[in-house]
This record gives sequence, C-alpha cells and structure tokens, in this order.
Amino acid sequence: MNNGQATGKGLSPDEQRELREAFANIDTSKRGFLDCGELKDALDLVGCKLPQWQLRRVLEDVDTGKTTQFNKLSFNDFEKVYLNLKKRDVATTFKQAVSRKENLQTIGGMSDASSEGTTHSVRIEEQMAFSHWINEHLAYDADLKHLLPLDFEGKNLYDKVKDGILLCKIINHSCPDTIDERAINKKNLTLYTRLENLTLALNSARSIGCNIVNIDANDLLVGKPHLVLGLLWQIIRIFLFRQITLEHCPGLANLLMDGEKIEELMRLQPEAILLRWVNYHMERAGVTKRCNNFSGDIQDSEVYIHLLNQIAPKDIGVSTVALMEHDLMKRAELMLSEAEKLSCRSFVTASDIVKGVSKLNLAFVANLFNNHPQLDKPEGVDLDQFLENIEETREEKTYRNWMNSLGVSPHVNWLYSDLADGLVIFQLYDVIKPGIVDWKKVHKKFSKLRKFMEKLENCNYAVELGKQLKFSLVGIAGQDISDCNPTLTLALIWQLMRAYTLSVLSQLASSGDPIVESAIIDWANAKLESAGKTSRIKNFQDSSIRQSIVILDLIDAIKPGIINYELVSTEGTEEDNMANAKYAVSMARKVGARVYALPEDIAELKSKMVMTLFACLMACETNIQPF
Repeated sequence: MNNGQATGKGLSPDEQRELREAFANIDTSKRGFLDCGELKDALDLVGCKLPQWQLRRVLEDVDTGKTTQFNKLSFNDFEKVYLNLKKRDVATTFKQAVSRKENLQTIGGMSDASSEGTTHSVRIEEQMAFSHWINEHLAYDADLKHLLPLDFEGKNLYDKVKDGILLCKIINHSCPDTIDERAINKKNLTLYTRLENLTLALNSARSIGCNIVNIDANDLLVGKPHLVLGLLWQIIRIFLFRQITLEHCPGLANLLMDGEKIEELMRLQPEAILLRWVNYHMERAGVTKRCNNFSGDIQDSEVYIHLLNQIAPKDIGVSTVALMEHDLMKRAELMLSEAEKLSCRSFVTASDIVKGVSKLNLAFVANLFNNHPQLDKPEGVDLDQFLENIEETREEKTYRNWMNSLGVSPHVNWLYSDLADGLVIFQLYDVIKPGIVDWKKVHKKFSKLRKFMEKLENCNYAVELGKQLKFSLVGIAGQDISDCNPTLTLALIWQLMRAYTLSVLSQLASSGDPIVESAIIDWANAKLESAGKTSRIKNFQDSSIRQSIVILDLIDAIKPGIINYELVSTEGTEEDNMANAKYAVSMARKVGARVYALPEDIAELKSKMVMTLFACLMACETNIQPF
C-alpha cells in the first residue's frame, strides 16, 4: 500500500478538503487508515453512493487486490477510489444529450449504481423558469449574495443549491418562518455543515407537505438535476397556491356555480379553481372560448390575450391586438409583452405556450391570479361564517402536510373531503403496516349509480382496519368519515399519525412489538443523563417542555456541540418560549429528525405533537427513519 501523501491531481481545492473531512470523520480514532468495511460510509459522505456488492471491484481497481489483502485504506487509497469513480462518471453518467424536439436534457444516474439502465429527463424550460423566479424573489437577501443571481439559462442552479442555504431561503419564502434562520449554517462552510443545511431543508420541506421520496442530503450535495427541479417545483407550487383562499381573496365567491355552496368551491383542487377563474373572465370578456386545461387549450394564446385584457388596470394600455398575428410563436411573444406591462411575465416563454408545457403555464396563470385577481367581494354576502367553517386549523394543516409528504394520491388539499372516499386512508395504512390492506376489497373507481354506497363501503373498511391495529374508535363509523365529520375524522387521523410515528421505533425492540410512549420518555432521560444534561421529563405533559430546554439538551446529546446555548433563553416568558421552540424544531430537523410538530405545539404544550417530536428524535438518534 502507498501511504504517502495524496497528490490531489485532478481534484479542486474544495474536493480535496471534502475528501479529507470525510476521511477524518470516519477515521475517528486517528489511525490514519480506514477499514475496507468503512469505505462505503466515507464514499457516501462525498456523494458517491455505491451498493455493497460493487465495493470489491472498486477496491481491486485501487491496488490490484492488495487492498483487500491488508484490509486497510490510506487517505491516498481513498483519493484514488474517488478519482476512479469521478473519471468513470465523467466518461459515462454525466454525458448529456439534448433533444431539440422536446428540449429535454437526458442525464444518467449520478453514481455507478444509479446510472445502470436509468436516465432522467430534465426540461430546460423548468430549469430556466425556476432560476428566474429565484432571482426575482430572493435577490434582496444579503445571505445569498455569493449565490445570486443565477445565470440566464439556470445552468449553475444545481451548484448553487449544494450548500443548502438557498433551499432553506426558498422554503422560508414560500412558507414564512418554517426554518429558524439561527439554525442555518451561513459562514465558513464545510462538507458537514453543508450536509446539515441540506438535511434541514429536506426535513423542513417535508413538514410543509413536499413529497420527499428517495432523496437525501447527499443527492442534493452532488446536484442531481431531476431531484433538484422536482423539489423546487413543489416548494414554488406551495408559494403560488397559498393565496387561493377566501381569506386572501374574498372575491372567489364570484366563481360559484348555480346552487353550489362556498364550501364545495373551496374544496376544489387549486388547478380547478384557477381554471374556473380564467373562464369567469372569458365570460366577462364576452368570448365563447373556454379553458379546460393548461396545455392544449392555451397553445394559441387566445385565452391569455382575453384574460390579460380583463384583469389589467385600464391605464396601462393592455390590448388584444396580438389576436391579429397568425403565427402562434409571434402571437405568444406579443401576449407576453402585454403580460410584462402587468409585471407578470414569469415562468413561460413563447415556446412554452405554443408547446403547451402544462406545469409552467399553470405557474404563469397562478402568478396572474396572485397579482391581478380582479374579483370584487360580492355585495350582500357575509363570508365570516364561511371562513369560520373553512379556515384550516393548525392541527389540520399539520396532518395534511404529513400525508402529502408521504406521497399520497391524490394530493390532499382539504382534509375531510379528500379523505371521504377512504383511498388516502388506505395508502396511510399500507405505509404503517405494509400488506394490511386487502386492495380487492377497495373501490378504487366509483360507478355513477353506486358512488355514494361504494365510498361508504370504503370508509367502513377503513374503520375496520383501524380496529385491527387496536385504534380506539368507539363511536366512530365509516359514515362519519364519509360525511366529513371533523371531530371523528381527526380522531382517526391522529391515531394514524401516532401509529406511523411509533411503528418505525418497533424496529428497536427485540420482540418487534411497538414501542410504547413510556419507552420514549425512558430513552430521552437516559440519553440526557449520559450526556451530562440536568434536564428531564416526567411525561409529555411536563410543563418544563414549554421552554424547549429539555428538547435542545436532547438534540445536543444526540449531536454534541450543535446547539448554540447563547441563543437560548431561560427567562420563561411566552415570547422567549416561542423563540426557543422555533430554534428547537429547526435544530431537530437539522440533525435528521423528521419533525412535523410546530413551535406552537411545544410552547402551548400540545402533548400529542410533543410526543411525535421526541419519537422522531429517538428514531434519528438510532439512525432509523420513517419509510
């Protein structure tokens, strides 16, 4: 084995530093070498994830089999492994082929394992659109001066997200105060502090309802384009849709159909509400054309031209002159020039319109709605009573985000009506205990004549499955779920979330039985004691939890030194408790805990959500994560 100093040839200074940090992180005993069995962990840290079966071939490439014989890897050997993998990626997996017809960039997997037989298409239009949106909305942020602006085509987007700061800022822009700024590493970043930021961003994205499946911090660290764009779209979509509510726009009541109740309107998918908004303005414009989708129906720009003319202030000179242009590409460009007068040209190019790129056209219309809805509040209509019934509570929002983060389909927008057919509930059961759902008993599609009865049968089966899992469902029947009874539906949903949270911890028990809540308390106190912390909890109703000190101590026990106690208040005022809770939630997510609880849950001592937070920390500490 060559134990000399590595030359670093072919590596950038940043790569060399990252390799040394990864090597030192695994070589905690300072022996100066890694066991072959530790190589996989070290490669994971630098973004080269390989299946175990491929490691032997990698080791043989280093030193013709001698590495395996001596079972030791010097830093020089580790660097050779990395260089070999990098060369292979450059030669194969990073080759890019652009299809001019579809304007797709085809990208192979980012490791040897993921590239075999796998390619991912990245739409260049999305790359450009998201980059422009980021430049427009976040250019003011002083913490992003070293990252923004992104280039015109967005080619450097994937590099700019690698330190995690940009993603954290985007999340906070879409959902303010999701991440405590004090938790973001902003200066003198190392490999580990970047990974912490990315972990914080991913777990925070989960908490606002993003579906994060098979994505980890290392995937973002190496800048996998299809994963980056997929995550960005989910976050931007949340930003675009957050104002499609009666609270933000009382004039939505104008979109009611004959005989329709306001509750029924607001339970529609946001896309459906936007389509109705567009057609409302088509009717006002006196044109017969209607828009049923954001792909084929908008390709000739006619809908957009009439829409802009209807929603634009009369003094800025928006006209329908573009209708005179017969070339669709030129007409789309003229229409966008009119949209620019409203400062609403975002997301689409003329090509995106003519091609009918639905995702970007949806974003374009949502942006128009947010800035120029042109919906006056109906006279004589008292919306206060509706707002009381429709406005989402914090508890409902938490449950909804939890479900969406698990990738349920359809996306849950309105908690009760979207669960009324049982299909989302069955998906949750299948996650909690795979195989428990007999899908032959489930109505996945509903007939016109028996639609009501088929949905009720689904809900009855959902209650039956809950009883199999020993849920407390006294007084709850399928009819209650089908009728969207808030109290009884929430009772079932809470038990689903509790079962989900605790089921993963059952892996810790030698018997395989579910972990009970008392075991979580015992673990927390033992962990605190072993770390020399003085804080303890008696139960999840312990009033001391309000200050978050015990939570912060537990996080620091899991990852020593991560909590900056200079930022923690011990005064015990409501304001200080809330500040501590915000810091605690973000730091829990930063160390890897998939926390759905909110700071308010801690400060107000909501014992159910407090329990889930401690359970998630326990799962994180033992390196066991939910599914």
